[in-house]
Amino acid sequence: MPPLILVSRVRAALIRGGAFASLALILCAAPLRAAEFDLQTATIADINAAFDAGALTSEQLTRLCLARIAAYEPKLHAVITLNPNAIEIARALDAERKAKGPRSSLHGIPVVFKDNYDTDDLQTSGGFFGLKGSIPPKDSTIVAKLKAAGAVVLAKVNLSEMAWGGAMSSLGGQSHNPHNLEVTPAGSSGGTGVSIAAAYAPLGYGTDTGGSIRGPSTANGIVGLKPTHGLLSRAGIIPLALSFDTGGPMARSVYDIAVSLNVTVGLDSRDDATKKSEGKTQTDYTKFLDKGALKGARIGVARDFFGQDPEVDTTIESALAAMRRQGAVLVDIKYPETILKIRADLMTTIMYGEYKAQIAVYLATLKPGFPKTHAEILALSETVMSPRPDGVVPNLGRLALYRHEEKEGLAMTDPIYLAAKNFAMPFVRDTLYGIFANNKLDAIVYPTSARRPAKIGDVGAPLAAAPLGAGNSPTNFANIAGFPDLIVPAGFTTNGLPIGISFFGTAFSEPKILALGYAFEQATHSIRRPVNTPELPGEKFTY
Repeated sequence: MPPLILVSRVRAALIRGGAFASLALILCAAPLRAAEFDLQTATIADINAAFDAGALTSEQLTRLCLARIAAYEPKLHAVITLNPNAIEIARALDAERKAKGPRSSLHGIPVVFKDNYDTDDLQTSGGFFGLKGSIPPKDSTIVAKLKAAGAVVLAKVNLSEMAWGGAMSSLGGQSHNPHNLEVTPAGSSGGTGVSIAAAYAPLGYGTDTGGSIRGPSTANGIVGLKPTHGLLSRAGIIPLALSFDTGGPMARSVYDIAVSLNVTVGLDSRDDATKKSEGKTQTDYTKFLDKGALKGARIGVARDFFGQDPEVDTTIESALAAMRRQGAVLVDIKYPETILKIRADLMTTIMYGEYKAQIAVYLATLKPGFPKTHAEILALSETVMSPRPDGVVPNLGRLALYRHEEKEGLAMTDPIYLAAKNFAMPFVRDTLYGIFANNKLDAIVYPTSARRPAKIGDVGAPLAAAPLGAGNSPTNFANIAGFPDLIVPAGFTTNGLPIGISFFGTAFSEPKILALGYAFEQATHSIRRPVNTPELPGEKFTY
């Protein structure tokens, strides 16, 4: 029953009863304030409040999300596959809620997944046309956990093909930023970033090997978390380089990121990396969200990554001023030249070899009729030199990377690969631990992308792909070290392009960086609706 109707009935009953007349007079004199629901700004807490009040159902919410997809696709080119059963699933979850109550805070919440998460009832393509129609044998662990929590799998969304390269794929085409259709939404989780910014769903999942959640989060003006390596299982996600890979949530608020972790963290026998998280996870990450968390916090400012775009720098300086006003102690820090110089070569040395070997392991789990080796993927890619009638398009940037991987990928027994993995990675990690310890830091902040989002097609634009912390962004340090990195909107350029700030912490410090990011978010409120995806009928109502 809508709460306004309920309140009126309660008032009438109280007045009739006489004994509670004074309370009735108070209620009548000061009526409860109506709540407003707005699809584009609602947090998962807001959605649950509307569910609880009877003002919204999962089926209605799912229909609102699907209406936005219908209105703004294919303009944005964010969606590869819609779940044809989404409404039916939402309706069943509504019935279950009514009969038994919700399974979790995510009960009935639509979620989109980057199309490298295995789903046993929808194709998983990695954006590669050669995997079109591939239905994996089982859900990825993250998908399975979210389904068990009552989430609605709404769609599989576009990405940089096989999670590396520009924000396009041979199957899904070029994704467009809803804030400005001419600029990149960044990669590789570009489709997820676009989908969340455009309010196709309240929650989405990307993957991050060197910045692939964080680049799209900042470019699309949303919140994103690259979690600690091992906090979330990667089982059933198409691998790029398991030394660095992790899945993670993307949303429009820090609260939504925190609540999503409640149902996705934990040990998984399918992914040995999760053993690192034993005893280090939380049952409720929302309890750490504190508007006052910045007071007294020591925040390192990574000045090495400023100086590439004056409007980005100006915005980040304003963000730093906001932290000072909240009581944070800011400490300028420098990264040692040694780790600055080796990071890119270190990553590619490991990635090229790991992808060649690990993609073959993944492909072996698929049904017959699909490529089984990296060499077969390369051979198929070389056959597409112009757009095809079936919608497949050339992806020359990814083709170049396929060739690099095939030619330069080291065997995982090669001494150079082993030196990079077993000695260089720990060296970088321990150096970063040293920076935190020596400066007594709670987090390090920096502009997630040192330059504003580049125009689509600009040759050499450093953030057009940004999967490895391209340009002068240090996002790849989080992957090398295995540390978490939370992105929060920090502001906009003069021409309306989003700018994000990173809260970078040590391993399993998600509670701390979520608290700091939440305090900053609540003090600044620097999120904005994209101009190219305006409100549709029925998305905003009072109850």
